[in-house]
Amino acid sequence: MAILLSCLLLLLPGCRSGRERRVVIGSKNFTEQIVLAELLAQVIAARTGLQVERRLNLGGTLICQQALRAGEIDLYVEYTGTALTAVLGESPSSDRAAVYERVKKAYRERFGFEVTEPLGFNNAFAMVVRGEDARHLKLRTISDIAPYAPRWRAGFGYEFMERPDGFRGLVQTYQLRFAETPRIMDLGLIYRALKEKQVDIVAGNSTDGVIAALDLVVLEDDRHYFPPYEAVPVVRRQSLERHPEIRDALHALAGQVSEDEMRRLNYAVDGQRRDVPQVVREFLRGRGL
Repeated sequence: MAILLSCLLLLLPGCRSGRERRVVIGSKNFTEQIVLAELLAQVIAARTGLQVERRLNLGGTLICQQALRAGEIDLYVEYTGTALTAVLGESPSSDRAAVYERVKKAYRERFGFEVTEPLGFNNAFAMVVRGEDARHLKLRTISDIAPYAPRWRAGFGYEFMERPDGFRGLVQTYQLRFAETPRIMDLGLIYRALKEKQVDIVAGNSTDGVIAALDLVVLEDDRHYFPPYEAVPVVRRQSLERHPEIRDALHALAGQVSEDEMRRLNYAVDGQRRDVPQVVREFLRGRGL
């Protein structure tokens, strides 16, 4: 028995070493999140030598948050306005720097998470209409749609309907009334539904790559209802303590992705049907990363 125990003890460090050299990256369930998870994965693998496991399409914000808290993943990319309202339950704010600092402080104190430096782009909720309607009705801002909304059908994602920075606040801020209760739709289907005139307005994301390709128009948030949504990696403190080299890898990505670049990456995947890892490799090569 003593010999068996000794052998087991000799084996354990190797098993532990294997687990400790692995980092798990998660994502929500839409294209941009999958692209960003792959971006983190390739940079961390190249700069740290860690084994990277990808757990993609986990679901919405709260599912990823819970996975991070449970230690099922080590990091994922969140958006500051989403963290502020959907996770922390605070009121929206238009002050980008203040939102970032508030989220960073609260995540550290409440969850033991590190909110690292922004990747460089803001992905706001975007109210999107058909280009032909925007041109014919001279629509430029969200305020412009108020006279037409009572005849329009809206299509929104489940999260947008439930969040404090979503549907309820939007219609109050802009005094909107639609023809019927908004249809709750999968985010992957909303633009096609809009183009095919199943709905007349949708809530998308400002960095979605297919907006221009489908001749759709993003309306200006002229009353500044939506908060900033800077993309930021969120990492468990325990993961950074085990692998401090992750911090340097993420620092290399700080400010490297503009809104135009994120839109092009999304379009390469959604519009051109290209392979996500290859699209990310080309982007990193072009940035010298």
